[in-house]
Amino acid sequence: MSVEGLGHLPLFAGLPPERISSLEAMAQRRSFKRGEVIFHKGDPGDTLFMIVQGQVKIVLPSDSGEEALLVVLDEGEFFGELSLIDERPRSATIMASEPTETLVLHRDDFLRSLAANPEIAVHLLKVLSRRLREADEFVEDAVFLDVPGRLAKKLLQLAETYGHSTPSGTAIGLRITQQELATMVGATRESVNKHLRSYRARGIIDVDRQRIVIKRPDELRRRIY
Repeated sequence: MSVEGLGHLPLFAGLPPERISSLEAMAQRRSFKRGEVIFHKGDPGDTLFMIVQGQVKIVLPSDSGEEALLVVLDEGEFFGELSLIDERPRSATIMASEPTETLVLHRDDFLRSLAANPEIAVHLLKVLSRRLREADEFVEDAVFLDVPGRLAKKLLQLAETYGHSTPSGTAIGLRITQQELATMVGATRESVNKHLRSYRARGIIDVDRQRIVIKRPDELRRRIY
């Protein structure tokens, strides 16, 4: 990883080159295959991971072996910061959803970096605040929206983040199963499957090569409000 490449990670954007060089000397590179678990919920945590290339899923496992997908993180984002801050075990399981390259900082190096570079601490607080707001929004949706409304909202969010234009509409490029989609909206797979079939029958969405295509986004928006 070059100094320029490390500097392009949002967590370090704007730092002087000499500070980026110092951080690079402390960081270790780790690579993960698609489907490989980076760490499990409950593991001890003393490292921060920054995604240089690839994508990871944050999931919560159940005692029965099922998993609830919380969020997907992409290039430029980071994870594992909570255990570095509160020194408690990992709060979720992280899995690479495609081949992923990361840079890893150990707790002592990370804390020294925060002390020496207040800009990093400010960016960290902004990201944590955004994630807390997203958690609040999830609770709000669970209270005030029914399953079709939550599903419509999530499809629009995924289309905004991962969508690309096709002749048929906006195709969601994220690899996601119906079970994962169900956990993202707090519903059962059977319920999500039923409403996806309904949206498809009405021409609101389509499925092309296991990818959801949003054909009539205005109809999804009407389902939310």
